[in-house]
Amino acid sequence: MGYPAEGHRRAGEAPLTGLVSRRGLLGGGAAVGATLALPRAAGADIGRVPVSTPIAEAAPIGQAERQVRMARAQGLMRRAGIGALFVEAGSTLRYFTGINWWRSERLTAALIPAEGPICVVTPFFEEPSIREMLAVPGDVRVWQEDESPHRLVAGWLRERKLTGRPVAVDETLRHFAIDGLQNELPRLRIRSGADIVNACRMVKSPAEIALMQRASDIVIAAYRATAPRIERGMDGAQIFAVMQAAITRFGGQTPSGGVQINEGSALPHGSKERQLVRDGSVILMDCGCTVDGYHADISRTLVFGAPDARQRKLFEDVRRGQDVAMAAAQVGRTAGSVDDAVRRTYEGMGYGPGYRLPGLSHRTGHGIGLDVHEPVNLVHGEATVLAPGMCFSNEPGLYVPGSYGIRLEDCFYMTAQGPRYFSRPPPSIDEPFG
Repeated sequence: MGYPAEGHRRAGEAPLTGLVSRRGLLGGGAAVGATLALPRAAGADIGRVPVSTPIAEAAPIGQAERQVRMARAQGLMRRAGIGALFVEAGSTLRYFTGINWWRSERLTAALIPAEGPICVVTPFFEEPSIREMLAVPGDVRVWQEDESPHRLVAGWLRERKLTGRPVAVDETLRHFAIDGLQNELPRLRIRSGADIVNACRMVKSPAEIALMQRASDIVIAAYRATAPRIERGMDGAQIFAVMQAAITRFGGQTPSGGVQINEGSALPHGSKERQLVRDGSVILMDCGCTVDGYHADISRTLVFGAPDARQRKLFEDVRRGQDVAMAAAQVGRTAGSVDDAVRRTYEGMGYGPGYRLPGLSHRTGHGIGLDVHEPVNLVHGEATVLAPGMCFSNEPGLYVPGSYGIRLEDCFYMTAQGPRYFSRPPPSIDEPFG
């Protein structure tokens, strides 16, 4: 599922219990071996947990792959009659250039022409750092604090004689960058570049899938290390602190997510009300990490102590929803048809109808890769056809307002033979971590 970035909370709103921003600081631990043996805490009461977890190896994205990405984007631009693609700091800049940079009031961006090397625009004092990260051939042009970066962008477009063709912009490019460019070049035609970027990023390469597999393995290992350490009286923040440390210890970067307990688990993105673990508590953990920027996003729900009949049924119904989603996710079918299949099944069980509660109030899944949420979604009406290399979450949770919710989230990637999980769903509520 993933949580909204902490900076997106409304002014004055308290942080959600157990929540850590997905924009967390870069970090990570040393690489781990193929298998991790995990000791079990005495007195833990959360069902059976395996004692070891294999973690796949994966190599970082190399220069050759980035050049293939660039060539694909440039081919798409030439066919569409586009002069250049304008990309600001963020995941798309990292995808094409290797530059992993943050956004601020100072513009750092790349111009990718339909032909030839790219141009990176950045403040003068950031140039050494940008050059260190730049992984493809390109020019770096700098602006001083008393100069306009928009003038620099416009000057490069004039120099390359690209002002007579449309410039495509990444859909996350901020307005001030577009407005500044239009003020410099009032006649320049600007169009969305989402079709170009998505055509490249939606289909993952074997190297990308390997990184996502490693990230997923790390999160599963961390879950299995954390679960036996959950005790009565803990709150969501305390549980997540244990999970965060485990992710880092196993080599994951930017651990993220949150833990919701009792009634808070009925709210897909949690509650600010502090809840404590007690006998019979439902504990919903939604956690992830990155490896070389690629995300894992996995949710697990467990009951502290012996699950009752209602909790067992809701868990089994969610597992049924996951199975239905995987059966529906076939090459050549639409992304929306996966959500429709799950919703029909749930309605037959008495949930809903549609997005109503008790039931499934959110989409069945989202795209995932360098962003934890990226196009396209497994949601009603989405007409994009599923193809090998696409990656999604499978998370058809069920929520009972005022009571609790169950969400199991496992990501998968499409192959020519059908979908394949990165992480296997747990077999039962008695084995909540597989």
